[in-house]
Amino acid sequence: MARTSYLGDMLSTLLERPRRLLKGPGNGSLDRLCEALLEEQTEVSNLASAADILNCYAELDAEGKVAFFRHLNDGLDVDTDELLAAAKAYAADTSPQNYHRLARATEPKRYELLRRLNQPPGATAVLVRMRADLRAQMREDPDLARTDTDFKLMFRAWFNRGFLVMRQITWDSPASILEKIIAYEAVHEIETWDELRRRLHPGDRRCFAFFHPAMPDEPLIFVEVALAKGVPSSIQDVLTDKREVLDASAADSAVFYSISNCQKGLTGISFGNSLIKQVVRDLSMELPGISNFVTLSPIPKLCHWLDSCGISTKNGDPAVVRKLAAYYLTQVRNDAQEPFDPVARFHLQNGAQIRAIHADADLSANGLAQSFGAMVNYAYEFKAITENLRLLSAKKKVAASNPVRALARQGAQIQKNNRKAD
Repeated sequence: MARTSYLGDMLSTLLERPRRLLKGPGNGSLDRLCEALLEEQTEVSNLASAADILNCYAELDAEGKVAFFRHLNDGLDVDTDELLAAAKAYAADTSPQNYHRLARATEPKRYELLRRLNQPPGATAVLVRMRADLRAQMREDPDLARTDTDFKLMFRAWFNRGFLVMRQITWDSPASILEKIIAYEAVHEIETWDELRRRLHPGDRRCFAFFHPAMPDEPLIFVEVALAKGVPSSIQDVLTDKREVLDASAADSAVFYSISNCQKGLTGISFGNSLIKQVVRDLSMELPGISNFVTLSPIPKLCHWLDSCGISTKNGDPAVVRKLAAYYLTQVRNDAQEPFDPVARFHLQNGAQIRAIHADADLSANGLAQSFGAMVNYAYEFKAITENLRLLSAKKKVAASNPVRALARQGAQIQKNNRKAD
């Protein structure tokens, strides 16, 4: 016990000891620290060096971070000479030794550096923020995408579903978590604590979030759910402070009306599909009377697409908006031949069906700017998910209800007439 305590005290001293940061225009000292960490052989030294680097990174200005990322990208890249030699050796002799050499040669040094940086307490959260900084810099320096690829591969392993914990967020959750729900809400802004209370406290409201053990106080993604009798057609009905609270046992619908990713540094790491499926399973067990699992979702790129086509909607005429929205959601594709709208792409690629489209469903400034106020219900009918996915993948056909398809045909005619007018 005395030896264990001594080792713990030594580690604590190493990690907490104040460290002097030596910065220069080329960020040379931090580069040397990274090289030293890659050469360290003992766990104690690894921890201390990793803590040094993370502490130094936290103090860097924007220019210093750029220099650091360029060192990761170029100075710690794949050794192409070694890779070619290893590939030739493996082609000549597929021995385990040559395979091991080839596997090591394909991995850039920065990948191992990131692994070693993840050792001190709290390092995972720092690395997630580091990737957010990197992605911001990629707008000016697209070549840094090579380093971003390594971050993404690493995070996909660290944040796979097996490590995630789903927790229900309630009005009794710690204030620090509630503050983050307000800050991270990305679909329907929460302006006051009273608004947050209306989303969490009533018996017909739920909020669920994924957390990671290495970031226990940081939600990764959360979904807000309204339990309802029937499927609501507007977000105003869901969020109004004048509605009557429904007894949860009387609900027949669970409406996912807001899904927010919380960590910019985890962009491209998919959590939403797993979260929805887990919530459906849990609510099905808690409330067996629920038969409808649907969303009330925005159409964030509708106005953008209409503008690009030069289509006028007569100041947001509801009938015209619904028809054009149906056409847009079922027919318009991006360069990869996927549904153009990002929210549609998410739900449809998870096997949902477009159930209904509603005009004047989101009259907020943001809703009107995005889609003239239109919103859409995506239905998760689990017996149909496999077939919906097959049609989308094999035939590029979007799963949609008959009423939505009828609207889409009318929208196609408006689009056709618009092209003739041009």
